[in-house]
Formats: sequence, structure tokens, C-alpha cells
Amino acid sequence: MAIITLTTDFGEKDHFSGAIKGAIFSELEAVNVVDISHSISPFNISEAAYVIQNAYSSFPKGTIHLIGIDSELSPENKHIAVKLDDHYFICANNGIMSMICADIAAEEIVEINIHDKVETSFPVLDIFVKVACHIARGGTLGVIGKVINSIKPIKNLHPFVNDDQNQIIGSVIYIDNYGNVITNIKRKFFEQHQKGRAYEISARNHKFKTIFNKYSDIINYDETETSKRNIEGKGMVVFNSSGYIEIAIYKSNNSTVGSASTLMGLKTMDTVTINFLKP
Repeated sequence: MAIITLTTDFGEKDHFSGAIKGAIFSELEAVNVVDISHSISPFNISEAAYVIQNAYSSFPKGTIHLIGIDSELSPENKHIAVKLDDHYFICANNGIMSMICADIAAEEIVEINIHDKVETSFPVLDIFVKVACHIARGGTLGVIGKVINSIKPIKNLHPFVNDDQNQIIGSVIYIDNYGNVITNIKRKFFEQHQKGRAYEISARNHKFKTIFNKYSDIINYDETETSKRNIEGKGMVVFNSSGYIEIAIYKSNNSTVGSASTLMGLKTMDTVTINFLKP
């Protein structure tokens, strides 16, 4: 049975996500529709890219991923269907796919060209659903679009290394449900340029000299009296489960201890720098 996932910035209040599901079931009775997220911040391309990149591979090969972010058709915002890693992605050509395509080459990309056959003012409902159901029935991408060779890049996707190779300049690409701040600096990239050197991470006026492998590594378990550990609400940097450098507050809670985003004043696209220190 085909699987179609949905990732949008439509939220849960309005009718949009429900209408999309209804349209899919009207075309295909035997299909599984799975919500990845409808809580992407409005028009936030980098946030959507991060969520899709880290969710899609958990699904079986052949899954179809419908992405409704900044999807209104315009001369500069075309619609595409991409086959990549034996998955299918349907979205606007606005940079969302560039994060995944940076690590894995697309097998096929087409610019969707069925708009003249379908009257629509809601392309995710009318165009993306048609394409998803076509693929779910076993249809090929060539039927619904013309082959193209590249997709639009996303700004600030990759961190920058200065000429002296002693500084990485990255940016915040995502803030999760706990208020943890995820940068665009991957562990592999960091280690490639660190070369064993000590370092200092700076985000606004906050500085860190240690990156933990997991959140609980901040605990000093040699201190057996837990009341003296005093770690809840402490800032830390960690390699998160997706392999990105993340700035966090241990056991953050926006209603009590606060979060990295609120306490440090960090938001999407803010700069994070790593300075490598001389031996």
C-alpha cells in the first residue's frame, strides 16, 4: 500500500490539511497518509528542509513526500517532483530540497507541467495531490513534468570557513519544540576542520568550550548528592541525533527554566561561530 506523507505550514486550526487528506482518499482508497508536521513556521524554507531531511529516511523506500511550504506557483517559484534515495518529493522549487540533495544526488527531477490541465488556486491540494496519486499508482515522473538538471539552492545552507582555517561561521536553521537551537554545522564538517584543536563556540554573548555527545553528559555523576548537581537550566552544546551542532538548555522548559532560544535570545538565521585556538 502506498504511503504519502504531509509536511506543511498550514497548522491545525484551518481546513487545509484535512482537505488535502480528503482529496488523496478521494483518488486513492488504498493509501496510508502520514503527517510529518503541519507546524512548520510560515514560509520557513530552512526549517522545512531540516524536518524533511531528518524524517524521510525512516519511511519505506517508495514513500511519496508532499511538502506544502511557500508553494504558490509563480515565474520564480515553479513546482517540482524529485526522485531521490528511492523516495519521491513533491514541492516548490524554492530550496527545500537542497539540504537533502547536498548529501545525496537526485535520481530524477522534473518541473511539473500539468497546471494547464487542472484549474487551481490551491496548488498543494489540486496539483501536488494529483502528482502524488499518479506516482502512487505507479506512474512515472516524465508524464507529469519536463526533466531539469538542478534545483534552487537555499541561502545559508552551508557554514563558512575563513581563509586562515581557524574559524567556522554558521547559522541557526531550526528551533525545536524544546527551544533548542540547531545550527547548520554538522559534526563531520566540524571534525574535518577542527584537526584536534581546542575551540570556543560563540552565540551572541554566550560562549562554550565543550560539545557533548548527549544531553546527560553534562551531569557529573561523581557527585552522588543530586541536589548539589545544579544542572537544570544550564546552557550546553551537543551533537544532536541528526548530527548537527545544537545549543541547548539542559531539561529546558519554556514555562520554568526557559530554553536556549528564549534565554539566549537566539532565533533562526542568527550567526554561530566556532573559533579554533592555537595549540
